[in-house]
Amino acid sequence: MLPFYEAEELPVLRILTDRGTEYCGKAEQHDYQLYLAINEIEHTKTKVRHPQTNGICERFHKTILREFYQPALRRKLYGSIEELQQDLDDWLNHYNTERTHQGKKCCARTPMETLLDGKKIWMEKFVNVAWPDRHLLENR
Repeated sequence: MLPFYEAEELPVLRILTDRGTEYCGKAEQHDYQLYLAINEIEHTKTKVRHPQTNGICERFHKTILREFYQPALRRKLYGSIEELQQDLDDWLNHYNTERTHQGKKCCARTPMETLLDGKKIWMEKFVNVAWPDRHLLENR
C-alpha cells in the first residue's frame, strides 16, 4: 500500500487499524509503531467492540471472501501460496481498475477513478493551503 501511495505522490498522514498486537505497542519496542513514528504517520485505532468503526474494511473483507476466495478455492486446487497470491493480485487489479462500485464514495466509478478524482480535489484545496512549496512536488 505505501509504495502505491508514494508512486501517486499522496502522503499517508494517518492509518486506521484494529487493536491487534501486530499493530499496537510502544514505538521503541514495536516495529510497526516505530515505522509510523519515523514517517510521521498518525495511528488511529478502532473503538473496542465497534466493528462499524472500520465498516468499509469489514465490507471489503466480505466482498473478497464472496467474490474471490470462495469461487477460486472451489474452482482450482492451489499448489502454492504464490499461485494463490497471483490470482488474488489479478482479482484485486480487476476490483480496483475495472469493476465499478456503488455507494456514496464511488458513485458508479472504479476505486482507481475515485482515488484519482479525489487526488485532483486534494491537490487543488489542501496542498495550496498546507504546502506553499507545492511547485517543488509538481516539478519532481
